[in-house]
Amino acid sequence: MPCYLCGGAVVQIGIKKVIIGESRTFEGSEEFMKQHGVEVINLDNNECITMMQDFIEKNHDLWFEDIGK
Repeated sequence: MPCYLCGGAVVQIGIKKVIIGESRTFEGSEEFMKQHGVEVINLDNNECITMMQDFIEKNHDLWFEDIGK
């Protein structure tokens, strides 16, 4: 899922559709993009979820530094 910075760029540039793998590990800017007319397709893909969960587990400090928690 795009963060708010990337979601803002999507809206500003005028991208009409964004396809994401999952949003369970990071909610991001889905609602923001939808409110600005972007079609957001969330595949909720198990492989993507597992990949992100594994990354977060192995790189906990890096992940939370990046998302500001």
